[in-house]
Amino acid sequence: MTLNLTVSPDFAPDHISGWFIFNTWLQRQLETRVHLELYDCFDKQRADIKAGKYDLVYANPFDASMLVRELGFKALVRPLSKPDETIIATHAESSLTCVEDLAEGAQLVATDDPDVNRIGMIMLEPADLDSANTKLNTVDSYVIVAKHLLNNQADAGFFLKDAYDELSALIRKQMKVLVSSEISVVHHALLVGPEMQQFIPQLQDKLIGMAEDEKGKSVLESMNLLGWEIMTEEETEFMIDLIDTLID
Repeated sequence: MTLNLTVSPDFAPDHISGWFIFNTWLQRQLETRVHLELYDCFDKQRADIKAGKYDLVYANPFDASMLVRELGFKALVRPLSKPDETIIATHAESSLTCVEDLAEGAQLVATDDPDVNRIGMIMLEPADLDSANTKLNTVDSYVIVAKHLLNNQADAGFFLKDAYDELSALIRKQMKVLVSSEISVVHHALLVGPEMQQFIPQLQDKLIGMAEDEKGKSVLESMNLLGWEIMTEEETEFMIDLIDTLID
């Protein structure tokens, strides 16, 4: 039997090797083959997930909603002390000091990460801005979002805070944060598909114990994670309801 794993494309490129190391660790724990497939496009990944190609998905909050409500996945764990927050940033030399300084017609840049973009637009409401009076340019990665800001091709950009923090110090030095969300209950999660839910107790036990094991801790460090914590069904439903409300 071969299990198939995929990861939300919004992780930092520096951690690609970390996910392959995790995949190897997972195979040893389950004593079965696990194939990891990574994407650089959210839409292509979603299409393949909906086509039933994956048994395990490390999903962003928006995709977690689709996985649970539409495809029958169940949440296993979430990363420890790693909530998903959204940042709106601009060029360090910009005259903007807060979102209220943005005006109608503002040029925005973002990835196609829907929950980050929706939260970002909500954070622009104090400036009376929305999708109707701004222009949003969608690019493939947060590195490209930063590049647009540094090249003065946009007034402001939306970032997943974790992705922003993992940009190089040189890039971050050339930008400034206008505002950051403080939702705290929205986060990525590792979910398991209907065909392998018999593995849930075993997987949770192995994942929770990673931080206590020398090899497991090393794997976590390569992924820039502190550890995992169990995500209950109630917590999953609460997060999904919140995301659905924000997206609607």
